[in-house]
Amino acid sequence: MDISQKRGELEALVARILDIAGKNGATAAEVSASFDTGLSVSVRNRDVENVEFNQDRGFGITVFFDHRKGSASTSDSGDASIESTVRAACDIARFTEADEYAGLAPRELMAVDCPELDLDHPSEVDTELAQRAALACEGAALACEGALRSDGASLSSHRLLRVYGNSNGFIGSHAATRYGLSCVMIGSAASGAMQRDYWYAVARRLEDLEAAEAVGRKASARVLARMSPRKAPTGKFPVVFSPDVSGGLISSLLGAISGGSLYRKASFLLDSLGKQVLPSVYSIGESPRLPGGLGSAAWDGDGVATRAKRFIDEGVVASYVLSAYSARRLGLVTTGNAGGVHNVDILGPTQAPEAMYRQMQRGLLVTECMGQGVNMVTGDYSRGASGFWIENGEIAFPVDEVTIASNLKDMLLGIVAIGDDPDRRGNIRAPSIQIESMTVAGAG
Repeated sequence: MDISQKRGELEALVARILDIAGKNGATAAEVSASFDTGLSVSVRNRDVENVEFNQDRGFGITVFFDHRKGSASTSDSGDASIESTVRAACDIARFTEADEYAGLAPRELMAVDCPELDLDHPSEVDTELAQRAALACEGAALACEGALRSDGASLSSHRLLRVYGNSNGFIGSHAATRYGLSCVMIGSAASGAMQRDYWYAVARRLEDLEAAEAVGRKASARVLARMSPRKAPTGKFPVVFSPDVSGGLISSLLGAISGGSLYRKASFLLDSLGKQVLPSVYSIGESPRLPGGLGSAAWDGDGVATRAKRFIDEGVVASYVLSAYSARRLGLVTTGNAGGVHNVDILGPTQAPEAMYRQMQRGLLVTECMGQGVNMVTGDYSRGASGFWIENGEIAFPVDEVTIASNLKDMLLGIVAIGDDPDRRGNIRAPSIQIESMTVAGAG
């Protein structure tokens, strides 16, 4: 796409919609418009299985009649559609019950400085290139020694342009690219039992994507390592969460200190500001304007400027995760996190995963969690898991059909080590995390 032309078109569209909203009586309004294109090619057993192209354009508008709110959206940017969509949002607002907390974020918090964050790196990815990469990935996986078959490999390319504006005078835009490569493999044991595992890579630049052959080999290696699992012992043991799953713990913590959970009284960390939730050697920070970051953004979903901050500082809750709305509900100020967090890291002393295993001596390494057994109100945690048993400080054998249980408060305060292996493929860049003790239910 011609990014400059599309940016201009969408910015003009947003300004126009805001003007129409005002003429329809709205006291305030905000608009989000987007244009994105993408390609995905998947292969299975050395044959092309799917080729998908997508191109989407649309906008959503929210209007306020004082404290009454209405929203509507459409993918049609024609004159008639714009008019009818704005009218629909206004009609909804006129007949909606007033919410004293509804409204735009304060004008003085709008993002004034909106730097480019090195997010947009378009490359010519056609079906032939994508097919070659996916086939190379799958081929490398199938070439690994063992009884393996493919459950598919794929390469995807995506480019997004988003424009957000509101009647506080803010209009901002950003473009971003994302490339992904993945491979799923299935292994079969002599007994007929099967295991399934995968690997994937994500990057803003196509050239930064992990090599196709490396992704395929990792997918196969992960499957082969899981073959012929045994049962784990039952008891209280140290547990290490691998980077694949440890982000879920941090996500639960951030969810518990998010405004929506707090004002609904649906959090196990109510009134936790200033209270200790992690050991004092650990902090959790956010870097929203990290160049090239997968979660980078110069403003949040309210148009508020993002900034680097610590949610947890030396183990103590230093800031909640707030949008303009949730901040008003709590009598606080937005933290620039409408829509979520951006590039979250765990800060503190690290060590190699192998050192963590030696430290724990005997326990469980969790590489996959199943089920939704997390109660965000009480913090109770009980989930199915699989991974590896650690004996004498080393990985001894794979295990499956394990249940792990504890309470998130105890788990978070019971973190005794974090790894030097953060998973940077997402917005929460978590490393291996070692919990002092959890209940492990295995063989009995």
